[in-house]
Amino acid sequence: MVYMNLTPAIEKARKKLVRCDPEPLASRAKVTYDQSAGYFKVPFLGCGYNVNFPGGEVTEVGGKSVPPDVWLLLLHYLTGASGAPVSGRLISFKELPDGMLYNEPFTGRAIKPLVKIFGQAPEKLVEAAEKLGGRKVSLGDAGVTIPFFPLVPVTYVIWLGDDEFPASGNILFDASAASYLATEDYAVMAGMGVFRMREMVAGRE
Repeated sequence: MVYMNLTPAIEKARKKLVRCDPEPLASRAKVTYDQSAGYFKVPFLGCGYNVNFPGGEVTEVGGKSVPPDVWLLLLHYLTGASGAPVSGRLISFKELPDGMLYNEPFTGRAIKPLVKIFGQAPEKLVEAAEKLGGRKVSLGDAGVTIPFFPLVPVTYVIWLGDDEFPASGNILFDASAASYLATEDYAVMAGMGVFRMREMVAGRE
């Protein structure tokens, strides 16, 4: 996603946040609202963020600058959260609303990099996911689930190749996914997770 195109979307999301009642919103998103300080405490992909209410400004707890795509995802999660529980049933990107239309870009943005980075080193997938608060799951030759947001887990799976077939992979979502974010957000977020995991195994934070 091109950063310069995100300003209108961020402003739209901030205006939506202003109209929300913060305490029910925090309950639906399963985050903490600090009324005295005037912000939500939102964990995302292994980091903590403070989202100002009602203004919608975002700061990272560690003091690093917040990229526009992360800022937008935080606002979309807060304003879109339905409170639906995680179902435990996994679905593919194609099964998200209009997922078939965006599946090719999603594959190029997220699945192909996943296989390129971890297809020959599945143990590194597990190592990286655990550093981000994720856990190993019994899928493929290596599978992990990472809690991007409190109610938005994403599952990454790798199958090792052999003499006949190359390594392959997939990225799966909980069946409740559409109750929290738009399909385009999942395309961005899933790819973001792949490259964040690459950073973790490369020793960068």
